[in-house]
Amino acid sequence: MAPVPNLENLKKRAKTLVKQHRAAHIPVATRLRRGHPPFAALSDKMILAARFALVDALEVVAREEGFASWADAAGASATSATSKPEAPPPATSGEPRLVAAYPQALVADVSRAVAFYRDDLGFAVVYLYGEPPFYGLVERGGARINLRHVHAPARYRGARAGEADADGGGDADEDVLTANIPVENVKALFLELQARGVAFAQTLKEQPWGARDFLVRDPDGNLLCFASTLETS
Repeated sequence: MAPVPNLENLKKRAKTLVKQHRAAHIPVATRLRRGHPPFAALSDKMILAARFALVDALEVVAREEGFASWADAAGASATSATSKPEAPPPATSGEPRLVAAYPQALVADVSRAVAFYRDDLGFAVVYLYGEPPFYGLVERGGARINLRHVHAPARYRGARAGEADADGGGDADEDVLTANIPVENVKALFLELQARGVAFAQTLKEQPWGARDFLVRDPDGNLLCFASTLETS
């Protein structure tokens, strides 16, 4: 069940959404494609060029809050206002808690990078911005990696995933990680990627600090470490 909405906050969000659409912010196109059915099959450019009024934005923010329409959100708010108020939730300590980290990989071609993360590493595409895309997010399980286009990635070395030392590791001056990704049962993941034909910068290895890990380098030279503790590998 959707929570009781704060209509004033939703109205402010809707007004902001209209302004962002008028300013042609590309990420808004993805959001409207999901939340505004008339835009579902349109490209980013078509969405940003289309008419989008405040009444449309109200429908979008209502759907984002779990309601079928703005009328349903307004009705839920009115019903709550006439019912007996509930006791406020207990106060919390307010201490911050870090939930996750999304590393950013700099890439020369977002489409090429997405194909590697999706087809080789088994990630799913969460979203892509732009035509052609200049930014994207991929995920697998709890791991998320942002892909950002730059003309000359700092670590770009071309497709060098197959270039490794005789002992299975990369050159010392190239061992700078873009992401360290904890994995439960890293051996199973290693075998899966091996079956996919992935070339490893370092094959599965037991490390002296109590971890078992392997390394993969994406087409732009970003180094990814997949690791388990010995207890969970």
